[in-house]
Amino acid sequence: MDAKSTPMKPWPKQELSDHVRAAPEPVAPRPTREQAEAAVRTLLAYAGDNPAREGLLDTPKRVIGAYEEIFQGYRESAIEALDRTFGETAGYDDFVLVKDISFNSHCEHHMMPFFGKAHVAYMPTDRVVGLSKLARLVDVYGKRLQTQEHMTSQIATAIEEVLKPRGVAVMIEAEHMCMSMRGVTKPGALTVTTQFTGAFREAAEQVRFMNMLRGGR
Repeated sequence: MDAKSTPMKPWPKQELSDHVRAAPEPVAPRPTREQAEAAVRTLLAYAGDNPAREGLLDTPKRVIGAYEEIFQGYRESAIEALDRTFGETAGYDDFVLVKDISFNSHCEHHMMPFFGKAHVAYMPTDRVVGLSKLARLVDVYGKRLQTQEHMTSQIATAIEEVLKPRGVAVMIEAEHMCMSMRGVTKPGALTVTTQFTGAFREAAEQVRFMNMLRGGR
């Protein structure tokens, strides 16, 4: 579906939600890297360690370098992930499902990781998007401070607004470190969220989605 199809003119970009149309606006003025590294040293001292000891000397630099990677979603937008579509569908009229998309994100309440699998399906009209683009879309929203509920809704909305399909189904299953490592300390507990639009609001289509999702497991 990615390589053999001829690229077509992308969908118009009107009437898109802010989070779909562009990457988030950075805070102004944005702190410098030196200020960010100083903040890490403060946190190390607050935790009870000595930021000046040998093992921690380069930790602030490494932490900020890691932040640039794990929060790169703040520099990406959904429209860029989904912009290139293809028109050669050969009359395909059923839904497309990409399941078990691994992701890592961070809870906006405790800044602790949550991770798991996203399952994304949509019913195309006369255009489809490259399969890898759906996985990229998950990362665009995952690589930000998030709640799982918000992330689920954002993924569904982006597909709905950009691809204009007959329906969208998104399910996310994730383990949250803020629940596994602290608080109630229940490792292994999974949180499941769903979002259905269009034709996927029909119970029969949700059953088909779940059957295909769980098939072979």
